[in-house]
Amino acid sequence: MTQDELKKAVGWAALDYVTPGTIVGVGTGSTAAHFIDALGSIKHQIEGAVSSSEASTLKLKGLGIPVFDLNEVDALAVYVDGADEINPQMQMIKGGGAALTREKIIAAVADKFICIADASKQVDVLGAFPLPVEVIPMARSYVARELVKLGGLPEYRQQVVTDNGNIILDVHNLSIVNPTELERAINALPGVVTVGLFAARGADVALIGGPDGVKTITK
Repeated sequence: MTQDELKKAVGWAALDYVTPGTIVGVGTGSTAAHFIDALGSIKHQIEGAVSSSEASTLKLKGLGIPVFDLNEVDALAVYVDGADEINPQMQMIKGGGAALTREKIIAAVADKFICIADASKQVDVLGAFPLPVEVIPMARSYVARELVKLGGLPEYRQQVVTDNGNIILDVHNLSIVNPTELERAINALPGVVTVGLFAARGADVALIGGPDGVKTITK
Protein backbone atom coordinates (compact mmCIF):
# COMPACT_ATOMS: atom_id res chain seq x y z
CA MET A 1 0.00 0.00 0.00
CA THR A 2 1.15 3.54 -0.72
CA GLN A 3 1.49 6.05 2.11
CA ASP A 4 -1.70 7.77 0.95
CA GLU A 5 -3.56 4.45 0.97
CA LEU A 6 -2.39 3.88 4.55
CA LYS A 7 -3.65 7.34 5.51
CA LYS A 8 -6.99 6.59 3.88
CA ALA A 9 -7.27 3.28 5.76
CA VAL A 10 -6.79 4.90 9.17
CA GLY A 11 -9.06 7.81 8.26
CA TRP A 12 -11.92 5.46 7.51
CA ALA A 13 -11.12 3.24 10.51
CA ALA A 14 -11.68 6.25 12.77
CA LEU A 15 -15.39 6.21 11.89
CA ASP A 16 -15.73 3.39 14.45
CA TYR A 17 -15.18 6.01 17.19
CA VAL A 18 -17.88 8.41 16.00
CA THR A 19 -21.13 8.26 17.94
CA PRO A 20 -24.30 9.07 15.95
CA GLY A 21 -26.01 12.31 16.90
CA THR A 22 -22.83 13.99 18.18
CA ILE A 23 -20.56 16.84 17.09
CA VAL A 24 -17.16 15.53 15.99
CA GLY A 25 -13.82 17.30 16.48
CA VAL A 26 -11.85 17.25 13.22
CA GLY A 27 -8.15 17.94 12.67
CA THR A 28 -6.03 19.21 9.81
CA GLY A 29 -3.71 17.69 7.23
CA SER A 30 -3.63 14.97 4.62
CA THR A 31 -4.61 12.13 6.96
CA ALA A 32 -7.39 14.14 8.58
CA ALA A 33 -8.66 14.95 5.08
CA HIS A 34 -9.32 11.25 4.53
CA PHE A 35 -11.26 11.18 7.80
CA ILE A 36 -13.34 14.13 6.60
CA ASP A 37 -14.14 12.18 3.41
CA ALA A 38 -15.18 9.23 5.58
CA LEU A 39 -17.28 11.51 7.78
CA GLY A 40 -19.10 12.69 4.67
CA SER A 41 -20.41 9.14 4.20
CA ILE A 42 -22.27 9.34 7.55
CA LYS A 43 -23.04 13.08 7.56
CA HIS A 44 -26.76 12.50 8.11
CA GLN A 45 -26.00 10.49 11.26
CA ILE A 46 -24.02 13.24 13.02
CA GLU A 47 -24.97 16.72 14.18
CA GLY A 48 -21.87 18.30 12.66
CA ALA A 49 -18.22 19.04 13.32
CA VAL A 50 -15.83 21.44 15.02
CA SER A 51 -12.83 22.16 12.80
CA SER A 52 -9.23 23.00 13.66
CA SER A 53 -8.47 25.01 10.50
CA GLU A 54 -9.98 27.07 7.71
CA ALA A 55 -8.91 24.38 5.20
CA SER A 56 -10.73 21.62 7.08
CA THR A 57 -13.77 23.87 7.50
CA LEU A 58 -13.96 24.41 3.73
CA LYS A 59 -13.71 20.67 3.07
CA LEU A 60 -16.37 19.86 5.69
CA LYS A 61 -18.77 22.45 4.32
CA GLY A 62 -18.10 21.24 0.77
CA LEU A 63 -19.35 17.83 1.83
CA GLY A 64 -22.46 19.32 3.43
CA ILE A 65 -21.33 18.78 7.05
CA PRO A 66 -22.41 21.60 9.41
CA VAL A 67 -19.46 23.27 11.15
CA PHE A 68 -19.89 24.66 14.66
CA ASP A 69 -17.85 27.29 16.48
CA LEU A 70 -16.19 25.62 19.47
CA ASN A 71 -17.69 28.32 21.71
CA GLU A 72 -21.14 26.92 20.88
CA VAL A 73 -20.16 23.43 22.08
CA ASP A 74 -19.97 22.36 25.73
CA ALA A 75 -18.26 19.02 25.10
CA LEU A 76 -16.90 16.80 22.34
CA ALA A 77 -16.95 13.03 22.61
CA VAL A 78 -14.10 12.59 20.17
CA TYR A 79 -11.38 14.49 18.31
CA VAL A 80 -9.72 12.84 15.31
CA ASP A 81 -6.45 14.14 13.91
CA GLY A 82 -3.10 13.09 12.50
CA ALA A 83 0.42 13.57 13.86
CA ASP A 84 3.87 14.36 12.53
CA GLU A 85 5.39 12.03 15.14
CA ILE A 86 3.97 9.82 17.89
CA ASN A 87 5.94 7.96 20.57
CA PRO A 88 5.00 4.82 22.56
CA GLN A 89 3.62 7.01 25.36
CA MET A 90 1.09 8.45 22.85
CA GLN A 91 2.75 11.86 22.99
CA MET A 92 2.99 13.69 19.68
CA ILE A 93 4.56 16.41 17.62
CA LYS A 94 1.95 18.24 15.58
CA GLY A 95 1.86 21.46 13.60
CA GLY A 96 3.40 20.61 10.25
CA GLY A 97 0.26 22.14 8.76
CA ALA A 98 0.49 25.21 11.06
CA ALA A 99 -2.84 24.49 12.81
CA LEU A 100 -1.32 23.41 16.14
CA THR A 101 -3.03 25.97 18.38
CA ARG A 102 -6.57 25.24 17.27
CA GLU A 103 -5.78 21.52 17.28
CA LYS A 104 -4.57 21.73 20.87
CA ILE A 105 -7.65 23.67 21.97
CA ILE A 106 -10.05 21.14 20.46
CA ALA A 107 -8.03 18.24 21.89
CA ALA A 108 -8.38 19.83 25.34
CA VAL A 109 -12.17 19.90 25.01
CA ALA A 110 -12.58 16.35 23.66
CA ASP A 111 -13.19 13.37 25.92
CA LYS A 112 -11.17 11.13 23.60
CA PHE A 113 -8.35 11.97 21.17
CA ILE A 114 -7.95 9.53 18.27
CA CYS A 115 -4.61 9.89 16.48
CA ILE A 116 -4.63 8.57 12.91
CA ALA A 117 -1.25 8.06 11.24
CA ASP A 118 0.75 5.82 8.98
CA ALA A 119 3.53 3.74 10.52
CA SER A 120 6.26 6.16 9.37
CA LYS A 121 5.10 8.59 12.08
CA GLN A 122 5.96 6.17 14.92
CA VAL A 123 9.19 7.04 16.76
CA ASP A 124 10.84 6.01 20.03
CA VAL A 125 11.96 9.58 20.84
CA LEU A 126 10.28 12.73 19.53
CA GLY A 127 12.28 15.42 17.77
CA ALA A 128 13.51 14.20 14.39
CA PHE A 129 10.57 16.13 12.91
CA PRO A 130 11.20 19.85 13.55
CA LEU A 131 9.07 21.04 16.46
CA PRO A 132 6.63 23.79 15.41
CA VAL A 133 6.05 26.74 17.73
CA GLU A 134 3.36 29.33 17.00
CA VAL A 135 4.63 32.79 17.97
CA ILE A 136 3.20 36.31 18.01
CA PRO A 137 5.16 38.13 15.26
CA MET A 138 6.82 40.80 17.47
CA ALA A 139 8.26 38.05 19.71
CA ARG A 140 9.90 36.05 16.91
CA SER A 141 13.54 37.01 17.60
CA TYR A 142 13.21 36.83 21.38
CA VAL A 143 11.55 33.41 21.32
CA ALA A 144 14.14 32.15 18.82
CA ARG A 145 16.95 33.15 21.18
CA GLU A 146 15.24 31.36 24.09
CA LEU A 147 14.73 28.23 22.01
CA VAL A 148 18.48 28.17 21.27
CA LYS A 149 19.08 28.19 25.05
CA LEU A 150 16.88 25.07 25.24
CA GLY A 151 19.15 23.32 22.76
CA GLY A 152 17.14 23.88 19.60
CA LEU A 153 17.91 25.45 16.23
CA PRO A 154 14.81 27.49 15.35
CA GLU A 155 14.01 28.29 11.74
CA TYR A 156 11.40 30.85 10.68
CA ARG A 157 8.83 29.19 8.40
CA GLN A 158 8.79 31.66 5.51
CA GLN A 159 5.55 32.87 3.92
CA VAL A 160 3.40 31.07 6.49
CA VAL A 161 0.80 32.91 8.54
CA THR A 162 -1.40 30.81 10.82
CA ASP A 163 -5.18 31.08 10.85
CA ASN A 164 -4.66 33.14 14.02
CA GLY A 165 -2.40 35.66 12.25
CA ASN A 166 0.86 34.46 13.80
CA ILE A 167 4.15 32.96 12.57
CA ILE A 168 5.76 29.54 12.99
CA LEU A 169 9.26 28.72 14.21
CA ASP A 170 10.34 25.15 13.42
CA VAL A 171 12.85 23.92 15.98
CA HIS A 172 15.49 21.47 14.73
CA ASN A 173 18.16 19.53 16.60
CA LEU A 174 15.98 18.36 19.48
CA SER A 175 15.93 14.94 21.11
CA ILE A 176 12.89 15.26 23.33
CA VAL A 177 13.33 12.83 26.21
CA ASN A 178 10.90 14.66 28.51
CA PRO A 179 8.12 16.00 26.26
CA THR A 180 5.85 17.19 29.10
CA GLU A 181 8.62 19.26 30.69
CA LEU A 182 9.69 20.81 27.38
CA GLU A 183 6.07 21.57 26.46
CA ARG A 184 5.66 23.44 29.74
CA ALA A 185 8.94 25.35 29.32
CA ILE A 186 8.25 26.54 25.77
CA ASN A 187 4.62 27.44 26.50
CA ALA A 188 5.87 29.63 29.38
CA LEU A 189 7.89 31.89 27.05
CA PRO A 190 6.23 35.30 26.53
CA GLY A 191 5.07 35.56 22.94
CA VAL A 192 4.57 31.83 22.42
CA VAL A 193 0.96 31.02 21.55
CA THR A 194 1.57 27.29 21.84
CA VAL A 195 4.13 24.63 21.02
CA GLY A 196 3.35 21.62 18.84
CA LEU A 197 4.12 19.15 21.61
CA PHE A 198 1.01 17.20 22.57
CA ALA A 199 2.40 15.59 25.70
CA ALA A 200 0.36 16.84 28.66
CA ARG A 201 -2.69 15.92 26.57
CA GLY A 202 -1.64 13.07 24.30
CA ALA A 203 -3.68 10.63 22.27
CA ASP A 204 -6.02 8.12 23.92
CA VAL A 205 -6.11 5.84 20.89
CA ALA A 206 -3.72 5.60 17.94
CA LEU A 207 -4.81 4.01 14.68
CA ILE A 208 -1.61 3.20 12.82
CA GLY A 209 -1.67 2.16 9.17
CA GLY A 210 0.96 -0.35 8.10
CA PRO A 211 1.54 -3.12 5.55
CA ASP A 212 -0.58 -5.52 7.65
CA GLY A 213 -3.51 -3.15 7.96
CA VAL A 214 -4.64 -0.82 10.72
CA LYS A 215 -3.22 -1.43 14.18
CA THR A 216 -5.02 -0.04 17.25
CA ILE A 217 -2.92 1.18 20.17
CA THR A 218 -4.49 2.37 23.42
CA LYS A 219 -3.03 3.93 26.53
